[in-house]
Amino acid sequence: MLKKLKSGKSGEGYIDVVVLILCAMLVIGLAVKVLPVYIAKHNLDTYAAELVREAEITGCVGSDTDMRAEILSERLKISPDISWSRTGCIQLNEEVTVILTLTMDVGFGGLGSFPVELVAQATGKSEVYWK
Repeated sequence: MLKKLKSGKSGEGYIDVVVLILCAMLVIGLAVKVLPVYIAKHNLDTYAAELVREAEITGCVGSDTDMRAEILSERLKISPDISWSRTGCIQLNEEVTVILTLTMDVGFGGLGSFPVELVAQATGKSEVYWK
């Protein structure tokens, strides 16, 4: 038993385990801070697709799309800046594009805050014939 205590190898494994646990906690902390950005990007893409679909069905960019944007903002809990390629009535098979921008903060505790700008774009064609 005295030979094992004097050998000096008894504590080597503990340091490796502590370093491994520290690295694992740092990776988990990074994932917790970055994962919401990916979720917000997915929600922003969904928002853009549904908003341009509303414009395709109604054939207009105006009050109907504004009302749909309010509903989507409440449901997805985001409020992006909305930019349309055109407004008003859109003739059959004419294209309309919506661009959404949203800024999110990715902060790492006391290390600072890093703003990330997310952009989503969707394009569609009107399905309404205006006389």
